[in-house]
Amino acid sequence: MTPSSSAHYQPPTRPAQSGASVPTPSAPTPSAPTPSAIPIILDGHGGPAGTAGIGPGAGGEQRSHLLDGLNPQQREAVEFRGQALLIIAGAGSGKTSVLTRRVASLLETRDAWPSQILAITFTNKAAAEMRERAQGLIGRPAREVVICTFHALGVRMLRQDGEVLGLKPNFSILDTDDITSILKDAGGSVDAATARQWQWTISSWKGQGLNAEQAQLLAKDDNERIIARVMGHYEERLTAYQSVDFDDLITLPLKLLRDHEAVRDRWQKQMGHVLVDEYQDTNATQYEVLKLLVGGNDPVGARFTAVGDDDQSIYGWRGATLDNLRKLPVDFPTLKVIKLEQNYRSTSAILRAANNVIGPNPKLYPKNLWSDLGEGEPVRVVDADSEEHEAERTVARIQSLRASGLPHGGPQYQEFRHFAILYRANHQAKTFEKALRKAQIPYKVSGGTSFFDRAEIKDLCGWFRLWINNNDDPAFLRAVTTPKRGIGHQTLAQLGGFASRYKVSLFEALFSSSLASVLNTKAVGSLHEFGRYVNDLEFRARRTMGAEDARAFLMEWLKEIDYEKHLYDGEDSEKVAGARWTNVLDFCDWMSARCGGQIDDAAGVSTSKEIKSLLEVAQTVSLLSTISEREKDRDVVTLSTLHASKGLEWPHVMLVGVTEGMLPFKLRDSGEGAAGLGGSEQAHEAANAATLTHMQEERRLMYVGITRAQRSLAVSWTRKRKKGREMVPAVPSRFIAEMGLDQATTKEDPREKLRALRAEFAKKAEGNAAAHATGRTT
Repeated sequence: MTPSSSAHYQPPTRPAQSGASVPTPSAPTPSAPTPSAIPIILDGHGGPAGTAGIGPGAGGEQRSHLLDGLNPQQREAVEFRGQALLIIAGAGSGKTSVLTRRVASLLETRDAWPSQILAITFTNKAAAEMRERAQGLIGRPAREVVICTFHALGVRMLRQDGEVLGLKPNFSILDTDDITSILKDAGGSVDAATARQWQWTISSWKGQGLNAEQAQLLAKDDNERIIARVMGHYEERLTAYQSVDFDDLITLPLKLLRDHEAVRDRWQKQMGHVLVDEYQDTNATQYEVLKLLVGGNDPVGARFTAVGDDDQSIYGWRGATLDNLRKLPVDFPTLKVIKLEQNYRSTSAILRAANNVIGPNPKLYPKNLWSDLGEGEPVRVVDADSEEHEAERTVARIQSLRASGLPHGGPQYQEFRHFAILYRANHQAKTFEKALRKAQIPYKVSGGTSFFDRAEIKDLCGWFRLWINNNDDPAFLRAVTTPKRGIGHQTLAQLGGFASRYKVSLFEALFSSSLASVLNTKAVGSLHEFGRYVNDLEFRARRTMGAEDARAFLMEWLKEIDYEKHLYDGEDSEKVAGARWTNVLDFCDWMSARCGGQIDDAAGVSTSKEIKSLLEVAQTVSLLSTISEREKDRDVVTLSTLHASKGLEWPHVMLVGVTEGMLPFKLRDSGEGAAGLGGSEQAHEAANAATLTHMQEERRLMYVGITRAQRSLAVSWTRKRKKGREMVPAVPSRFIAEMGLDQATTKEDPREKLRALRAEFAKKAEGNAAAHATGRTT
């Protein structure tokens, strides 16, 4: 097993078919531009600094065709010269092209200096795509445009100005496992599931802009009051550790802008124009950050472009709210709204089904997607007896389309990478993986857990990171507490405060001669012992060469820290703990093989199969999280959740498991919800409202799934589905009826089509053989 095997499958019998710099808040306004050399930022990773002397309007010859190929609405959006603009961009309407051309247009017309343009996206992938397009369209000035996610912007703001909040510039950003561990400690619990529930609630409160004290006042019941108390202890620990979580990367910048006038003024002066992609996915706190960045109490002078689609808002469960779309015209009275309704992705048949499904939802900005790509293949509905039967039919459809293509002419899109299987929940993938393996079809799973995201692998990588860079505070916190070694949170809190006071890393602080002034002799001794052990491991890893020695070193190290016992002590299930330990052993085997040159460098750093030291290999492990993106062009079928599929597209899409209870997902009975709230009329109304909101988001999720398809779409459902260990009756989702399809022409059995094709091929083969035999006799 290799670490990527959980995310990708390649049949063993045949190969797949080929087919940072920081924006300076004190920069001048557009009226008095000064050359700047600020690189484009991709979610916290800056490229090489730009060359000074590039100003607005530079490179006009490169941007002379900005409007070529645009429809009237796209042109209007690119050329708009007012202050506040909202672009309602339907699925497949070319919003990324419009957004990047708008940036170019702002520069060409001298509305903003490159370093004063901030484009905010929601994913690394979207930021990378926007960066590539901007550089191709604008040229050198694009290197100074700031493109980043909301969280990356938060990091930059806190690195720049976080000291007014008590944060040192090299604060740590904790991941989910770090947070779970801290919450277990803060709440006095050993149950990871409970800690994760606390984390979910605390994250929700932070998304609403609440701190622990405010959450305590607003708590609805004893359970929420307990969580608010835990949140208070959690906040104390984050402060002590000089650490933040992902929610803090939004809430703390809001605090900076709201409570510190000098900081707010500097950032507002820097912002010549702010563009926000996927605006419908913003939460309440992100909206407040945006408002303060673009002008706060001066809505008339606010300069921004928001791009979004209320029909594609599918993240309500993590705090995204359509209220942000409702508020825009109220908070910014001069807001201009432009709708992009022409779809360049899908055929008319697919768009008609999408429009019909989303039709029952209330509309903030009514629109109707249309396409000039022609009617295309009818949308197909495939019924099945069970999930296994459904998987067989899905595989048969892939084989059929690869063998014969679509009935009309033109490009046929018959490579594996042209196919996607989309489903509502991660657990649905397993059945389809089995069917694809059986058929020897290569695939990858998107939206699942990466091998490198597993807690046990992150633990080991945390130690590796600390060997390589002693100043990596998150790695220090992970290594010093995993496994536990008698260094408690009070000791770490005092160490964190000491490091903050002297502006040094935690590792550097533990060796300070002054540390004894804040910690007792025993605590200092424990920290010194840990520090010496880390240095010793780094020294040994640097000199450990080849596979055999690397494996011996790793196994000895795991025994020294008693990591196997740590795993078994931390899990209620021995089976789960055993699986985690197996992952660790597989990872060690894989690392050792790389040291011995038996495996090429999967991170793309080198391809020579040379003997390396364990430290050299450990230095490249952090790059492996990008493997899936590096392999995005592999010829494999994609399996993905609907949420993970947003923003992507494929020629052929199979939307599976479309049954009541799955899509829409676990719709609660409003009567039961009301009973739980005491059965009052108000409770019934609240339960009905919650049910309606849930249904509307599920309908949007179905809409997103449909609009991923370019040329063909099949929607399948099963008469029975597994619920635990039982098979329960199932009925087709109401969304299938809402698609408004002609049932007489859209039902199909892909297996029948495949059997007919095979018979036709066999007949042709017989005819060719007979002709060949006749030719030989004559």
